[in-house]
Amino acid sequence: LSLDPKLRELAMCGVAVLNGAEYEFFHHAPPFKKAGGTDEQVQALRRTQPLLSVWRVVVAQLLVGVLVALVAWGVSGKTSVGVSAGYGALAVVIPAAFFARGLTSRLNSLHAGAAVLGFFVWEMVKIALTVAMLGLATRVIDELSWPAMLVGLVVTMKVYWVALAWRRMFHPQVKT
Repeated sequence: LSLDPKLRELAMCGVAVLNGAEYEFFHHAPPFKKAGGTDEQVQALRRTQPLLSVWRVVVAQLLVGVLVALVAWGVSGKTSVGVSAGYGALAVVIPAAFFARGLTSRLNSLHAGAAVLGFFVWEMVKIALTVAMLGLATRVIDELSWPAMLVGLVVTMKVYWVALAWRRMFHPQVKT
């Protein structure tokens, strides 16, 4: 059974788009174009399910974290509660920024194996940083409010799920 290379790569790109598999899409788009596909066709496929920009998610997490800290401070009237909520948010945002930086480095785009290994390495860095920050919380913050810190952490972490649901708001704009 033989399939035209253009049709095969178009199918691979289409499946990648439907499943949100960005790596697969970027891996199969160049062979699709090499087999006769056009930039316009690639962009049209990409528009049906836009990429999720990890940096936009990190910025959204930061903004939500600041908002949660301000609300915690305003509702409780205690600075320590606001700082605790903010620290919980930072325990998500700072590791996520390291993760984003690692994933978007050139080294990760060289080879499929490097991308997979890079993902796992940076995910472990993210987890280790989060655990370290939570472990240091009592030393960093006087009058730490654990409930406020956990609220800041959980609410900020959930931004990623909102980003997935509202993917179009978080994707880089492609000029056509």
